[in-house]
Amino acid sequence: MRTLARLALAGLLASAGRAATDDVREAWQLVADHLGRDAYVRLDQLPGPATRERTFAQAVVAIDYQPVTQSRLQSSGATLAELARGDDELAAGAAYLQARLYQVHFQEHDYARAAELYEALARRQPHSHWAQLGLVKLALLRLYAPPEPAAPADRIAAAAELRSRLEEPALVRDLELQLGRAAAFYSLPPDTALPHLLAADHIGGLVGQANEELIVMIGELSLRAGHYAQSRTYFERYLREFTYNMRQVTVRRRLEDLATLEAQARKARP
Repeated sequence: MRTLARLALAGLLASAGRAATDDVREAWQLVADHLGRDAYVRLDQLPGPATRERTFAQAVVAIDYQPVTQSRLQSSGATLAELARGDDELAAGAAYLQARLYQVHFQEHDYARAAELYEALARRQPHSHWAQLGLVKLALLRLYAPPEPAAPADRIAAAAELRSRLEEPALVRDLELQLGRAAAFYSLPPDTALPHLLAADHIGGLVGQANEELIVMIGELSLRAGHYAQSRTYFERYLREFTYNMRQVTVRRRLEDLATLEAQARKARP
């Protein structure tokens, strides 16, 4: 839940163009430090009438509070729904988190309701970071959630339609990465996945394992598609950038396979 707390904190600090009070900020830090129970108690004991920022924090901390109960999640969802009626960044954050409850937190997932909430937020506050982030989550639902569209190619096309509505390069990258991974997951031809993966790499900004897997995936799919020069470029890049990794052995073997295929291709030329 640490990610949820960090996302909520970002929205809280941006809401209405002002910072949170010290007490609320301290509660967010407790959640980030995996002290959800302490944050829950701290917020509950604050004096004075509850502000929107404090109410928002209480709703999110209640989601993080262990043990998680469905009744507490339902209560948080109702609070977030009320806060989402505004038109500021806090309202957008509340709407986003409300959708996330339906997508991943409630015991009975309601993907249709989550998609409806993401879409409503994107129409109401299209330039909000929360709305933009919600479009990326909506893409995941279109790619994998039952029941429609059923055909993998149609799922990818439906998710790709959201690209034109994204304004933040990092989120465009994330969408392209999702599209490429989905094409590979559904075993579609490599040339279906590669344009999306290459677009994600071109935008850049991925770090750690996500970047490592992207480079290897492009190398592997390029090899399968017969784009040998591109495959070599990405496999060699992997060896340069990830020097202390056990996967180096596998990548070196794929380069050996690639050399064989390149030699065979040269012999076959008239």
